[in-house]
Amino acid sequence: MWIVFALLSAVFAAATAILAKIGIQDMNSNLATAIRTVVVLIMAWGIVFVTGSQCQIPNITAKSWIFLILSGIATGLSWLFYFKALQLGDASKVVPIDKFSVVISMVLAFIILKEAVTAKTVIGGILITLGTLVMVL
Repeated sequence: MWIVFALLSAVFAAATAILAKIGIQDMNSNLATAIRTVVVLIMAWGIVFVTGSQCQIPNITAKSWIFLILSGIATGLSWLFYFKALQLGDASKVVPIDKFSVVISMVLAFIILKEAVTAKTVIGGILITLGTLVMVL
């Protein structure tokens, strides 16, 4: 089932790039990011309340709070830089560089999370890297 969710994530990420590129014309990219963030915030909390997940808030550990906050900061910075890059560059070049985060995430997963390094993941990472270079050079 996770594959379905991952594919849906990819589809909506692609839509995000195109919709954002159109939406940020003639406006400040930081303002555009802030507007997008409010929409995401409303959607996320709406889903929490519709599913009744809000009752789990007291069970969140300090460690989880710290890492979720750090993740939120990283997401915010990523979105700010992404929107600025989309505003200044072609989506067909910005998006592959942004998606190079896949390779960076793989390397960090190996180093920080101690996930297994396999020939398949290394070859996949190399191919993604080569694909990114081909797309932007």
